[in-house]
Amino acid sequence: MDILVCISQVPDTTTKISFIDNNSKFNDDKVTFIVNPYDEWYALVRALELKETLGGSVTVITVGNASVEPIIRKALAIGADNAVRIDLDAVDSFETASAIATYAKNKNFNIILAGKETIDYNGSEVGGMIAGLLNLPFVSLATKLEIVGDHAVVEIDIEGGVEVITSKMPLVLSAAKGMAEARIPNMRGIMAARTKTIEVVAGQSNNLVSVKSFELPAPKSAVKLINPENMEELVQLLHSEAKVI
Repeated sequence: MDILVCISQVPDTTTKISFIDNNSKFNDDKVTFIVNPYDEWYALVRALELKETLGGSVTVITVGNASVEPIIRKALAIGADNAVRIDLDAVDSFETASAIATYAKNKNFNIILAGKETIDYNGSEVGGMIAGLLNLPFVSLATKLEIVGDHAVVEIDIEGGVEVITSKMPLVLSAAKGMAEARIPNMRGIMAARTKTIEVVAGQSNNLVSVKSFELPAPKSAVKLINPENMEELVQLLHSEAKVI
């Protein structure tokens, strides 16, 4: 069982977001970066569990310059066997997916796993694009994955129940909460990760969009407290000030 896990570098959730160059570029000065939690906690850990049960290998792959290598080392410390960095500063989801699909095309991975989305852009696009480019089945928002023979049995939480999908491998999955439990790398894994080789592959620019500018959301407005006995004021404010989201 050979599994490719797509990981992404994202700002830590406590990061204060700002932009530079006339709001056209994210300001990464003094920002702490982490492995995207959906990629690490669910996709990577479930891949490792399957390897431990069925044998094989787990390869992590990410797209970016040398600055992303610390998060690759983190994935290796957790237990990944191999690591690939596609040397490309991707500017959109398609460019990222295209680079990964090009690498994976002739590698014969049984499963390609990714988190359901990244916590910075929340696009939930890369997994589906990889599947489309490789002409493979794609299951999104998977909460459970089991292997039965040459088929993957996948569960997805839906309103009022669970949907069960069976697909022949190879396939692409995006993992959601419930797929696995987070792992903390031990000292042995951390030490071993320092000496593991990261394969660096040249990437080819293939973006579809360009960024004009970023804009921070409007600050939260003050809270208005209404006396529960004053229903008329509440109704008036709901009509005049409340916003439908």
